[in-house]
Amino acid sequence: MTPTDITRAINDLLFTPGLDLDAAIDRHFTPDYRQRTNGEWSDRAAFTQHMTRLRSVVLSGHIEVHDEVRDGLRYADRHSVTVTRDNGRTSVTEVYLFAQFAPDGRFQRVEETPSW
Repeated sequence: MTPTDITRAINDLLFTPGLDLDAAIDRHFTPDYRQRTNGEWSDRAAFTQHMTRLRSVVLSGHIEVHDEVRDGLRYADRHSVTVTRDNGRTSVTEVYLFAQFAPDGRFQRVEETPSW
């Protein structure tokens, strides 16, 4: 399996509405996936619920990776996500992300925080 990265993951999760969400999550995240956002940990089930909610309000968007580093199973990046919601509002969020891959190339753990 080709290792994933944040661009492929976000595009599949949020900006490819025809792709089944469970298939997108399976493609990029391990069954034991955990994520910490702003100090709060969530498991894969909570992450799936969050992505389901986001998909219901996101009309379009894109991701731009500014910096990206891989070192074995470690991954870090700084990226911006631009999202247009169903109410017409557009937002841009810059994120610092640190992650660990599983041996199969999927994300096993992500820790992220907005840059503000």
